[in-house]
Amino acid sequence: MTARVVLHLPGYMLARLEAGNALLYNRIRDCIVARGGAVDLIEGFDGKRYRPDGNLHIVENGSGQRLGVLNAATAYLEGFFHVDPVGIQAASRIGGLRYNPAAVDGAAAAAYLAALQQRFTVPRRSRYKQARAVSDLPQGAIAVFLQGPAPQRNGQAYCSFAAMVEAVCAGAGGRPVLVKPHPLKPELGAEIIAAVRAKGYTPIATGANVHDILAVCCATASVNSATAMEGFLHGKPAVLFGRSDFHAFVETARQPGEFSAALARALADPPDYARALYWYFGQHCLDIQADSFDARLLAIFAEAGFDAAGLGLT
Repeated sequence: MTARVVLHLPGYMLARLEAGNALLYNRIRDCIVARGGAVDLIEGFDGKRYRPDGNLHIVENGSGQRLGVLNAATAYLEGFFHVDPVGIQAASRIGGLRYNPAAVDGAAAAAYLAALQQRFTVPRRSRYKQARAVSDLPQGAIAVFLQGPAPQRNGQAYCSFAAMVEAVCAGAGGRPVLVKPHPLKPELGAEIIAAVRAKGYTPIATGANVHDILAVCCATASVNSATAMEGFLHGKPAVLFGRSDFHAFVETARQPGEFSAALARALADPPDYARALYWYFGQHCLDIQADSFDARLLAIFAEAGFDAAGLGLT
């Protein structure tokens, strides 16, 4: 039996797909249909009722390993994606791979970093809407980036956001501490900052463009935010307070009291960010702008047990 590709998307994303602007899924559908395959669209995904049916199911924002299912989501930087049999973002299978910087071509990595900087850093471009005006910020600050409730909900955070901000303030060594709420959760960010200030600390709340903050800070701190990856584009080390799939490039504080020592290690021995970014994004993610997108997508499908013949592709 020839397998079909079944895209499981939320309603708003199905509407975008039909309008021609659901970036990843348009490309998947076009790749399959152009080669004679079939694609079905379904709203949502019920993991509890799912049973393998011989088709390849791709689930937006999916989680967990299931036969015949790949999980898909943006991989931190706009235009990069996980299509992964294990999970997405912090739960992707990349976190289980061994990273050996010596095995990464240095010249290719340097060129790759330069291209990423032209794509994101120079235009000050990030995933969510950012301030366009350039902000005046203190040099050498520690930049704390807050997220929505997902890290706590998914069991990825090692402490609360308030405990993280308090720990950074306590271990900052006299450096200013900038705190940027998540653009989609400003009220939550304001509550966290207020709670930390009530304990006598003085974090500086900011809504500045992510890239302006990264340009002036000495390091970033977050649970497992995409801003840590964006910080690598600026050569800034990261301390995480949660589980991630890019743990090989950061220092991790599993208790709030570990922050000061983790920061010292991060500043003293930063990784080669060109190699790190090339290994992560260039070798293990899908890039919507890459000429190799279709070939790499089909290789992922084949690895999941759905090669071109199985999908009826010419």
